[in-house]
Amino acid sequence: MSIQIKTLDQLKLMRKAGLIVGQALELMRAAVAPGVTSLDLDAIAADFLKKNNAQPSFLNYHGYPNVICASVNQEVVHGIPNERPMVEGDVMSIDFGAIVEGWHGDSAISVGVGQVSPENQLLMDTCEGSMWAGIAAAKVGGHLTDLSYAIEQYIKSENKYGKYGIVREYGGHGIGTEMHQDPHLLNYGPAGMGPELKAGIALAVEPMITRGTEKMRVLSDDWTVVTGDGSFAAHFEQSFALLPDGKPFVLTALDGGKAKLGELGVEISDLLV
Repeated sequence: MSIQIKTLDQLKLMRKAGLIVGQALELMRAAVAPGVTSLDLDAIAADFLKKNNAQPSFLNYHGYPNVICASVNQEVVHGIPNERPMVEGDVMSIDFGAIVEGWHGDSAISVGVGQVSPENQLLMDTCEGSMWAGIAAAKVGGHLTDLSYAIEQYIKSENKYGKYGIVREYGGHGIGTEMHQDPHLLNYGPAGMGPELKAGIALAVEPMITRGTEKMRVLSDDWTVVTGDGSFAAHFEQSFALLPDGKPFVLTALDGGKAKLGELGVEISDLLV
């Protein structure tokens, strides 16, 4: 395993990429509505990249055909944008990445289309909350699976409508000069294991959960991953780094993670502000 450690100047470039990703996702979030298609969202992302002189991380990655991944309802990840209009109650997961001067940003959100059921809203809230719990658990001198444990425990604590399935085949990852780098980050497991976390590490924290099974299957397009039982899924992701001062900074969050991590008692670094 080879983990890329970044300098502060390199992390500044990753912050540029991360801001483009975060800003584009907010534009797409605002556009999600009944009647809108995932191809419409893809066009928004492509246009934003062009205006900001950035390159897409996903387009042509192992042959992937679009700028974003758009996964609806029982689709978990890697859904290919299409002309299907969204309908009231859908859950749309949008994954997006950008490259600036060779450095990647990567983030994902799940958004309810119009009014969604309380069960699906809690599914999304739980997935997002587990992501922030994972980031908050990252400390210099700690270990990779400290994040895994925090993610799993948060998901287990939010079970008002029954047990959630934690997707096991996919997870978080290192990020830097490539979108996917070592180490692979599981969204479950015991704490205190795996590589030691050092200043300069950058990780994409990426929980995916379902309202049913943890088992997945891939559709005939060889990309779209769906739940094995047809249950709805949610997917959230943020890329963050541990800075030279030992504090975290969320590279793809518009505020660097200040608000969400602050709620969890974690102070972000001011080295990238």
